[in-house]
Amino acid sequence: MPYIEAILPTIVVALVFWFVIRAVSNVDRSERAAEAKVDAQIKLAAQHEDNKSPKADN
Repeated sequence: MPYIEAILPTIVVALVFWFVIRAVSNVDRSERAAEAKVDAQIKLAAQHEDNKSPKADN
């Protein structure tokens, strides 16, 4: 029993660390996906504006 009491805090801290790292990783993945979506929307809007504006004749 003393061996379990000695290693239990280490296991608990390791599990908490794993959950925190996993949560940070998921948030980062979601943020990158959202940023890519916004960048694509901005690029599409810019292309739409370029097609809409009159071309200058030189």
